[in-house]
Amino acid sequence: MTERVYLDYTQAELDKAYDQRLWADNAGDIMAEWRDAHGLREVLGCAEVQYGNSPREAMDIYPAPAAGVAPIHFHIHGGGWRMQSKEDCAFLAPTQQSLGFMPVFPDFDQLPDVTLTMQYEQLRQAFITLQEMAKDYGGDTGRIVVSGHSSGAHLAALLAEEDWTEFGLPADIIKSLILISGPHDLEPVLLSARREYVHLEEQAAGLLNAYRRADRINCPVQIYYGEHESPEFKRQSIYMAERLKTLGSQASCTMITGVNHFEILNDMNRDDSQVFQAVKKISADFRNKQQKEK
Repeated sequence: MTERVYLDYTQAELDKAYDQRLWADNAGDIMAEWRDAHGLREVLGCAEVQYGNSPREAMDIYPAPAAGVAPIHFHIHGGGWRMQSKEDCAFLAPTQQSLGFMPVFPDFDQLPDVTLTMQYEQLRQAFITLQEMAKDYGGDTGRIVVSGHSSGAHLAALLAEEDWTEFGLPADIIKSLILISGPHDLEPVLLSARREYVHLEEQAAGLLNAYRRADRINCPVQIYYGEHESPEFKRQSIYMAERLKTLGSQASCTMITGVNHFEILNDMNRDDSQVFQAVKKISADFRNKQQKEK
């Protein structure tokens, strides 16, 4: 009998469940399309802002779409903590601007060049730096939505779990959170083949386990995953939502039909998609609240 290493998975099955490309034969084509859109950075007047000394400690900030201040959409790219870049998010910028947001796409050093702890600390510093200079680009730090895709969703959840008062920021600095196809519980990740490059000591693994620390999230959370994802990426999304609901958080979990792990991010640009409509509603809610406060 083949040994089970996690739930009902054998080692081979668990490894497969954490290799998204095995479940999406068009992954390479989709990521190539994202790269083809890098030129939008110049067209849209993107500003690259350094927040640290490493070349990758930078974020792309796209100008607010109108005069005055705009809510901020801080989106974190995926790539298994070791691939992709902020430039790969450029294709999202026009749609986010059309919805009234100032789009911000942070970057950070990749595994295994740094540890996952260091990577998160870089991302946290990017978020802190943004608070200090967002107004220079038309952004309103009182209205921030954070989102992430794949490993970026895990990092986005960690940001929402941070105690921002320790950094002189409001505890509720993140007003809304969108998690798209994220691996929030690191336990099975570290049992899979990904352990070859995701090295964490026991204490660090606990501190960076977004699922276990979900009680620290204090904003509404919307979770999405694709119908054609691997079974583990489906389960991770469902379990994270269930845990949040058990904790009394305002959380939802939605399966997007007909899409895989990579196609689902493109849904953020499709006005007939649930992901797009979710971001649109957040923008409208921000706008309505601002008008009431005037």
